[in-house]
Order: sequence, then C-alpha cells, then structure tokens
Amino acid sequence: MGAQEAGARTQQEPAAPAREVAVEQVHLDRVYRRLEEKIHEAEFLVDDAEKRGQVGTPGALAERDAQVYQAAVHLQRLNAEFEDFLFGRIDLLRGKDGKRGPDGAYTATEVAEDAVGPGNRAEIAETLHIGRLGVLDADYAPLVIDWRAPAAAPFYRSTPKDPGRVVRRRVIRSKGRRVLGVEDDLMRPELTATLDGEELCVIGDGALMASLGRARSHTMRDIVASIQAEQDTVIRAPAPGVTEVTGGPGTGKTAVALHRAAYLLYRDRRRYAGGILVVSPTPLLVSYTEGVLPSLGEEGQVAIRAVGSLVEGAEADTYDEPAVARVKGSSRMVSVLRRAARGALDLGGEVPRSLRVVAFGRRLELDERELAQIRRSVLGGTAPLNLMRPRARRLLLDALWGKAGRGRWEESARGRHLVDPELIAEAREGFDEDVSIEQEFTDFLAAWWPVLTPRRVLAAMADERRLGRWSRRLLNQREVRLVARSLSRLAVDGGGSLSVHDVALLDELRVLLGAPPKPVAPREVDPLDELTGLEEVTTYAERMYGGGRSRSRAESLERERTEYAHVIVDEAQDLTPMQWRMVARRGTSATWTIVGDPAQSSWSDPEEAARARDDALGARPRRRFTLTVNYRNPAEIAELADKVLRLAMPGMPSPSAVRSTGVMPRFTVAGGELGPEVRRAAQRLLDEVEGTVGVVVAMGRRPEAREWLAGLGDRVVPLGSLEAKGLEYDATVVVSPAEIADESPAGLRVLYVALTRATQQLTVVCGERDLPDANGVPDLLRD
Repeated sequence: MGAQEAGARTQQEPAAPAREVAVEQVHLDRVYRRLEEKIHEAEFLVDDAEKRGQVGTPGALAERDAQVYQAAVHLQRLNAEFEDFLFGRIDLLRGKDGKRGPDGAYTATEVAEDAVGPGNRAEIAETLHIGRLGVLDADYAPLVIDWRAPAAAPFYRSTPKDPGRVVRRRVIRSKGRRVLGVEDDLMRPELTATLDGEELCVIGDGALMASLGRARSHTMRDIVASIQAEQDTVIRAPAPGVTEVTGGPGTGKTAVALHRAAYLLYRDRRRYAGGILVVSPTPLLVSYTEGVLPSLGEEGQVAIRAVGSLVEGAEADTYDEPAVARVKGSSRMVSVLRRAARGALDLGGEVPRSLRVVAFGRRLELDERELAQIRRSVLGGTAPLNLMRPRARRLLLDALWGKAGRGRWEESARGRHLVDPELIAEAREGFDEDVSIEQEFTDFLAAWWPVLTPRRVLAAMADERRLGRWSRRLLNQREVRLVARSLSRLAVDGGGSLSVHDVALLDELRVLLGAPPKPVAPREVDPLDELTGLEEVTTYAERMYGGGRSRSRAESLERERTEYAHVIVDEAQDLTPMQWRMVARRGTSATWTIVGDPAQSSWSDPEEAARARDDALGARPRRRFTLTVNYRNPAEIAELADKVLRLAMPGMPSPSAVRSTGVMPRFTVAGGELGPEVRRAAQRLLDEVEGTVGVVVAMGRRPEAREWLAGLGDRVVPLGSLEAKGLEYDATVVVSPAEIADESPAGLRVLYVALTRATQQLTVVCGERDLPDANGVPDLLRD
C-alpha cells in the first residue's frame, strides 16, 4: 500500500476536529468549575484575615499579613492564570512501575515491556492535561498538571525519535473558557493506539505523519524517520550562540523553531526568564504561530510579533511598492535618517535667529552667529538629540551669563566692590533660575531645540526638497521622489498609515532622537504610615488588593521589555538591512535561532541583507542545519514549483517531497477578466477539500481579490503574494504567475513561495500576460 492509499485509510472524517474540540471543552469546563471552588476558598481566607486587621494595632496588622500571605499568593495566581488556562495534553503508554508523584501522575519514564502488543497495537494508560497551574479534583486526581512539574516534561521533551511513553501530544488553543481548536503531534506513528476502546484520533499535521508512518513501504518509513531525526537534532541543539536553520518549503522550519523555544524554556527557565521574542514577517503568520506555540504558563515569557509590530505604538497596516521598499530597507537609510533627525531641529515654522532676555536689569542678546556656534558645539556630542536638549539649554545660559558677567567684572575693576567666588556661584544660580523661567527664554528653547518624535521626523521626509537636502549623495533624485511620495500619507505629526518598512525607520529614529526625560510623579505617602512606621507591615496586602492600583505582571513586562534572552527570526531571508538593525536591538545579549530559505527571499539584494544579518549577530558562534524533506506539498505540486526554482536560483537544491496524491495541478485560462474565473476555481476547490483555500494574487490585486471572493465564506482566504509567506492551505489558487513574477526583482522567488502553499490541490489561473499554451500552462511553468 503506497502513501496515497495509506493517506486515504487514515483520512479524518469531517466531524473529527469538531468532536475532539468538544472532548477538550468538556474537560476544560470541569477544570474551571474546580478553579472557581478554589478561588472561593482562597477569598474566604483573605476576608477572614482582613477582619483580624481592623483592630489597627501593629501586632494585629502583622498577624493579618502573616496569615493572609499564602492564601493571597494562591488567590493572585488563580486570578492571574484564570484565562486561557489549558494548553496541552499528552496520551501515554503504561510505564514500568505504578508509582505516582505528588501531582497524582505516574512517575515512570520508561515504557512497560508489554505495553505494546502484537501488530503494534497499544492501549493508552494515562492522559495528562498541561496548563498554567496544577489542579486536583476533590479526590486528589490530577485535572491539570502544572507545566513546570516533572510530569509535564514529556510534553516539551518528547520527540518521534525519543518519544518515551508519549503516543500523542496535543496543543489546545483556547480563548477564555472556550476551546478553539486542537493540533496533534504523533510521537509513535507506527502504533495503532486505542483510548477507551476507540482508535486514537489525530488532528492536523499529525494525521499526515500517522499515514506516512503506517505505510507498508519500508522506504516511506525510512523517510519519516529522517524527518524526525533532522528536526529533533535542531530542536535539541545547544543554546549558546546562533542556531541557523535552512530548508525549502514544507520542511517544518517554523514548527521546529517554535518547538525549540518550548524546549529551551523548559530546560533552562531561569536563563530565559528575560523572555523569548519570535519575529514573523506578517500578521497572518503571527496568527498561525500563536496556534502552534502555546502559552507556557509564564506571563510575558514569549512574545510573538510581526516585523511591522516591533515598535511600541506603531502598527504597519500597508505595504510599499517594491521600488519604494528597496530604498527604505537599504542600509543607506541610516545616514539619511541621521541627517533628517538633525535637520528636523529647524522644523515647525520660523526658527528664531536671536535670543533676547532681561537679567540683572540688563537686556542680554545672542545673535545668529553665536547661536550657530552653540548648536555646533552641542551637536558635536554623540547622545540622542532629545537628550542633548539639556546641554543646549546649559550652553545658552553659559553664553548669557558670560555677557552678564562682563559688566560685573568691569564694575569690579573700577573698584566698586570685590567679588567673592561663593557670591559668584550664588549669583550664577539665581541668574539661571531667573532666566530659565523667562517666557522669552522658554519660548525660544522650544522653537530652537524642539522635542522631536520619530513620527514627526518621518513625516517631515515627505517634503521632497527637504529630503533631497538630507539625502544628498546617498539617494538619487528618483529614489528621493519615491520615498517622499510614499510618506505623503502621513500627517504633520506623523499620524496616519504606516508600512512595514516605515516601522523600521521609526525604530532607527527612536534611537537617534531618544526619549526626553519624563518627570517623576511624587509618591503619595499616607500620614498614618509616617506616624506609626507600619508601611512595611501593610505593604503586602495593600499591594495585592489596593483597589486595583497595581498593574499585572504581564502588562508591566509587555510595556517595559525592550530586550530578550532569546530571539527567533522566522522567514529570516525576507528581513531588510534596516529590519535586521531593528531586530538586533531587541537581542543585544541574546542567543538566537534563525530560520529561512534563500530561495524564498522577497528582498532584492540578499547580499546586503546578509551583511546586515552578520552585523546583528556579531561574533557569536554559529551552528548550521539544513532540513531536506518537504512533507507539506504532494510531489505533483513540488515538481511544478521546482520549475520556477530553477529559473529563480539555478543550482539551488529543492527539498524532497515524501508523498504523492495522483492529483495534478489544474490550469485554467481567464477570458477578458480574471475575477469570474478565479471565483469559479475557488468554488470548485471548496467542494473538493474540507479545509481552507488560499487565493494568492499580486500585491496590487488584493482589493480586487476580496471583491471577487466576497460571499464565499471564511474558508476562502484572499492574500497578496508577500502575505503568503510561511502559511499553508489545503488548496490554493495562484492567479497570473507573470504578474507575481514581474512585481519586483525578487518576483520569481515570490512566485515559488506562492506555488508551495498547498497541502492537497493547486489551481493556476492564467491571464493574457502569462502566455498560456493550448493546455492553459503559462510560459513560466512550462518545461
């Protein structure tokens, strides 16, 4: 029996995913009922202890804190971890002994010798659900195992190469109290395992591995073993330095990187308490990634961000045309932005040419030449511009004092009085205070050295003549015009739509400008604390239950974290030099995992990006791995995509497809308009596959594609060619390969990505530009 027949034998029935979700929902409901019981118990203890503190004596207050401490900690944890509580499950074979640990789970790690019977059949002996906290039922049986407990270790450590007792590992996606979906990994695909008398159901990619593993062909089983071995090697690679993973479409790069994150967190949680940052190229891939990597029970531990969402307060919602993106992503923009930041000091209307103030009863003035000299002196430093503002203020006062002081020295020389050094210092202090509050001085400083924001400077670059001055000998006239026009969508203050490349520019400007010092709000002190000295006694309860004044740890970490202990870059081949600089700032002391495929790069100058990547990673030691097996695409689709790969990157090896479905890619030719034919192709695929249908068009066609497919339901996903990166669908429609190939210098590589998104079926719709032959095959896909 071949892979196709094996796949048919193990194909999921339509109701299987919904049924498995319902099974997990029943268990989750039971968990939440038990959690509510535990919360009520903890609240009772806290309330009872609060009453003890109403006496108001130091002794009563201390007794209250001592008694409430454990209950309060438990209550806080229960409340903090209440949402999205459950995220995993493992189904295990019987172990060698029957000993149970304190969490109620069996402690055995080795499989009992008779756990697997004739014909590779086995019964699941134990099922453990993994979550944020351990929960026991009223009879002390485990409902949930704390993810940090020894019993949960197999959820992170088990691999098909070394499965231990685990047969199936399940990721559970939930929102609040509702289970949204499940995704299974099969650790022992060669087994026929049963649970409560029924064969174990496998949802998602695990079903594919099950079908491959059960195929009678020894060759197929050897291929499955090779997939498992090469992926396991990457997951367990040493953490220090940089782990680089390359591999073609469908080789599981993203999944391997995310499993590696879970593995590293579990193996050394203290080391990675600084958090793990996962950088994805698009928001769509972020959504997919969040489904693959569950929350690991630590707030703020894993941050998953699109590259256009790395800067706080900025969110990319548009794309630049390829020619504009090429300029904005280039490392030349570092020098352009440095000039723009300094040039922006003269924004905001008429820049004052002189400063006049009254001090010591005299009118003091600094002229244009003197002001220019002061500014040059300030700009000679290396600090960010906004942080130079105090120095500019001080040098202005120095210059004014010098003029005021000359009159005094002249009077002293005529013998009117002698000047004591202490009196000079006192006079200088009073002078600075008097001048600093003068309206003329404060107005002048605000106009002459304004506080700048990255958005305001970026918006200023929309002025073509201004940008031309700032970018002289760095950008040519055409490039200046392209960048300026692309930024014209921004308001004067920088508000408006941002592209993914704009966000990297904002981050660079954030560093160049710096944030002005924020005034420190005075801490409110309770007078009673000062009289009694009881502040330390009462702080714990007040912090925990002080009327909601304290923010959660997750919110704090989310706002305060700017650097991470480990950085994972997915689809790294697409990062521009400017984006590499942005990502590097978030991991200056981090270990790294970099995954990508040069053949799928949408960046037009890979060599420039490689130099920027090397600068970002520095001298860290590197280890490199290559994934070689494509288990996403059937061979029929992979062979068609290989034709484009040979055009895009001659000599680049392609990953080997492990299965064949016998279903060849379909080609259709649109008449006068693409829309009707694209809609028919999508409708046809909806009838033929159970899951999703991705419709990939050139970036400029996205609004049209949404109109073409309106009303077909959520299973159809229209997306631009650059948005398809890293995603997969049961079937795809690729619209006009020529349009995708011609939209940028990297167009052939982008087309290669579009053709490799389908797990089952592919339809190519041709327009006039594709020059289809009599069979509807476009010229780019012909032999």
